[in-house]
Amino acid sequence: MSEIIKQQIKDLLKEHNAVLLAHNYMRDEVQEIADITGDSLALSIEASRTDADVIVFCGVHFMAESVAILSPDKKVLLPRPDAGCPMADMVSAEDLELLKARHPGVPVVTYVNSSAAVKAHSDICCTSANALKVVRSLEENELIFVPDRNLGRWIAQFVPEKKFIFWEGFCPTHERMTVAAVLQKKEEHPDALFICHPESALEVSALADHVCSTSGMYDYCRTSQAKKFIVGTEAGILYKLRMDSPDKEFILASPALFCPNMKLTSLEDVLISLQTLAPVISVPEDIRLKAKTALDRMLAVPRD
Repeated sequence: MSEIIKQQIKDLLKEHNAVLLAHNYMRDEVQEIADITGDSLALSIEASRTDADVIVFCGVHFMAESVAILSPDKKVLLPRPDAGCPMADMVSAEDLELLKARHPGVPVVTYVNSSAAVKAHSDICCTSANALKVVRSLEENELIFVPDRNLGRWIAQFVPEKKFIFWEGFCPTHERMTVAAVLQKKEEHPDALFICHPESALEVSALADHVCSTSGMYDYCRTSQAKKFIVGTEAGILYKLRMDSPDKEFILASPALFCPNMKLTSLEDVLISLQTLAPVISVPEDIRLKAKTALDRMLAVPRD
């Protein structure tokens, strides 16, 4: 049955001049049929470059919003609009404005794992991959970092000259990965390198051989001479890691690294979305323009 559904999806993608994007944490079978896989911002950028009329985004709500921000001329479909992000939900535009009022003139750096409305009230966005470069690009020595305290504290170690005002948000999935779980895996696999995402708690990141974004993990594992890795991020990443490096072994750092929101989208959901061309995700134009400014400022930061 799944092969039939996959073929129907492919046929409808062609019929609607649509492209299927899947985040690195999606179910294996969804990643398998996607035209492009990647992290949230990379997918949004790829979507803006394609000549497709319809973008089917397999991810969570804030990610589809980012596509809509960068590609207002395209129809953006999110097969499961109930797929949210607890971290993104931990801060609202109203919350951020209250914090800004207590710290007038202090620039706001907002992680892309946030709503369009929060981005619209920010000065500049960042990803887990470029957060350090973004922070260093600011002339000010004080900044508000929203919403991920773990990513913010990881970055703050490398810029001791800057003062961070942290929003106390976090990713529940990464937060569930404990020091004890990691130490147990390291004891069981002493020949493995431990890699983790900077959304992890700082004490967990301190145990890592390498801390990086999901896309960074693919590059690191593919080029590393090591043959065995303990992976400290959401389980969905294992699909592409194993595809990229079939000669290497990948062990999930903790069974808690499972995001229910990222696993909501099924092949059946994708098929129904293409059949109905719904649900459509859009961003009000006033919010879109302000949020795009924050994203554009980030994209203007030199990569090297």
